[in-house]
Amino acid sequence: MSTEPSWLTETQVCPSILSCDFGAFRDGVRELLDAGARTFHVDVMDGHFVPVITFGTGVVAAIADEVHAAGGALAVHMMVERPERFIADYAKAGADSFTVHVEATSHLHYHLQAIREAGMAPGVTLNPGTPVAAIAEVAPYCDNLLCMSVNPGWGGQSFIPASLGRLAQLRALAAPGAGVEIDGGVGPATAAGCFRAGANRLTAGSAVFSAPDPAAAYHALVEQVRAVGTPSWA
Repeated sequence: MSTEPSWLTETQVCPSILSCDFGAFRDGVRELLDAGARTFHVDVMDGHFVPVITFGTGVVAAIADEVHAAGGALAVHMMVERPERFIADYAKAGADSFTVHVEATSHLHYHLQAIREAGMAPGVTLNPGTPVAAIAEVAPYCDNLLCMSVNPGWGGQSFIPASLGRLAQLRALAAPGAGVEIDGGVGPATAAGCFRAGANRLTAGSAVFSAPDPAAAYHALVEQVRAVGTPSWA
């Protein structure tokens, strides 16, 4: 498991393995590692909080050693009811951060502390229809604030434009040393705007893995973000 939390504040394009070809899963991750990707976003869905079921700790454990050997990190996004039940399991599997939905758990402050005590960076996110103010009280205790720019549960959705304003609000709430991530509909038409608005970590799924050449698609997004220069919030 990574011991340096600085990766959360670096400017990164983070491939989301939800869109990876599951029949060639490790090869897909290796291709992106070779292309320079270092943080991989892992969407965990339970069929209850969202209607889709994805994967569990076995997937994290299967790629953790290889990702960590390359100096990378695994950012787990829990789209499940009562995600606190799985803190210890994902820490053991090799997750570096563990982000939960404000709508999915009670005693949120307590569980964020438990995530940190388990050795992972705690994060919080919220659905597009939930006011950003819902996480204001716990933001100081988080290393990651995640803006959902689509409704959780399905890959390949269109970006919600109002997310740019929400990103700015999250950036204002972020504690020193914390990162702001955006997830959903991030691609060639939206990546630069997301970076300008406040996201230093841009999670991209289908825009990378569904491209004919995932490595080239990843590089193109990196170059788009780099071309922005230093955003006003930095």
